[in-house]
Amino acid sequence: MSRLPLCVPANAITIGNFDGVHLGHKALVDACRNHARAHGGKVIALTFDPHPSVLLRPQHTPQRLTTFAQRRDALLAAGADEVVRLEPTPALLDKSAAEFLGWVLDEFKPGLIAEGEDFHFGKHRSGNVHTMRAQAAERGCGVQIVAGVEVTLNDHSVVRASSSLVRWLLSHGRVADAGCVLGRQYEYIGTVQQGDRLGRQIQIPTANVVSECLMPMNGAYAGMGVLPDGTVLPAAINVGMRPTVHGVQRRVEVHLLREASGGWAPLPGLPEYGWELRVRFGHFLRDEMKFPGLPALLGQIQRDIARVRGLITPRVGLAGDARVPANA
Repeated sequence: MSRLPLCVPANAITIGNFDGVHLGHKALVDACRNHARAHGGKVIALTFDPHPSVLLRPQHTPQRLTTFAQRRDALLAAGADEVVRLEPTPALLDKSAAEFLGWVLDEFKPGLIAEGEDFHFGKHRSGNVHTMRAQAAERGCGVQIVAGVEVTLNDHSVVRASSSLVRWLLSHGRVADAGCVLGRQYEYIGTVQQGDRLGRQIQIPTANVVSECLMPMNGAYAGMGVLPDGTVLPAAINVGMRPTVHGVQRRVEVHLLREASGGWAPLPGLPEYGWELRVRFGHFLRDEMKFPGLPALLGQIQRDIARVRGLITPRVGLAGDARVPANA
């Protein structure tokens, strides 16, 4: 007697870390979307959070590009209907490849699984897309192997999209190229916390943004800040140690360009600290450097701000009246 399929053929799933949700990840969601659309099903993305190496190789855990909330929103924006967080518990990570795939098929009953050609799963990463295809076929579930996505960077080099590449580009200050791989600007989300308030003294107040995610290379950048209500403001961003003022902690400090208010004042409707700021990195301006004193530092910051106005404000506007969806 032939074995009846146990999978419902409508839904499609993809499994991975999806850190950053770059163009390669979006291609996986697209493959699932095509299947789900044809069969009236849902697209379900299963994402490990935190990265499994937190348990397996904590000393080699890559720094996050995105929080889980960011990842969920980006996957939903890419076309997923549902995002399921997989906590990498010892029990889950100890499953063999066959056990893990069997659990996925039992739990989510997909008709299609879409994965990249280098996807591995199960204990010791013993399973691959070919063993997955053979095992899933016995349950009436197809496996689509999705080719990697090639991206052309600003220096005309062609690279394959990956989270590790995005980390490398950010660590070298190449935020515009990171945006090419991501399909959008790199967004560093954090909480505004009290700094040393030096910016207020020189009439260039900054928001000290603290996050668990990856800081780009030390230096000055042009970008945008997104307030909790969705308002977008041009931003001059500094990443680094602040050697001119003998800083001891690496920081992301953001000067939001808004209409002059006669001196420092909290943003309307927001407390002084404790609110979320989304910092979008658009352009690298210059390396971090130590200046002979505050007047020289102030002069350079003013030149940086002038460049930000030229690069960013034609698209956003100094009044900051542009708004974006909460999950953009």
